[in-house]
Amino acid sequence: MTESAEPVELIRLDDGVQSVAVRVLSREGDHYQAEIVIESDFVNATVRTGFDADDVRAWGSLLDAVEEDERDEEGAVFAGDWPQEGRTAYLTFVADDPYLVEVRDAPGTQICVRVPLDLDGDWIIKARERHGAALRALGA
Repeated sequence: MTESAEPVELIRLDDGVQSVAVRVLSREGDHYQAEIVIESDFVNATVRTGFDADDVRAWGSLLDAVEEDERDEEGAVFAGDWPQEGRTAYLTFVADDPYLVEVRDAPGTQICVRVPLDLDGDWIIKARERHGAALRALGA
């Protein structure tokens, strides 16, 4: 994958009104340069991020965790970060009603944008299909 290639969309969480997407822009070895894109009537924003092949696979693991159990034994809502917190801009996915995606630009600007998403019942199937297509396209 090079800069001139079409971006590969790894993540798209979209409820028809607002969305959060992660688009892979380029690859250098096992490292990917990407952007997180928020689109809504209130705010439209893009922040650069980066991750490696393990992080690409980790998105699938996060989807597994959401599907297995959105609430733990104490009733706490499942939440997970992707990619791993602290290195670059990242998402915190919260499996609540509605679902919530927090886009955090840390350690950059320290800005956090919370996007509630009313995802339909088959959103996870679409997310898995997109993840599989991205894995093939990226060779991860």
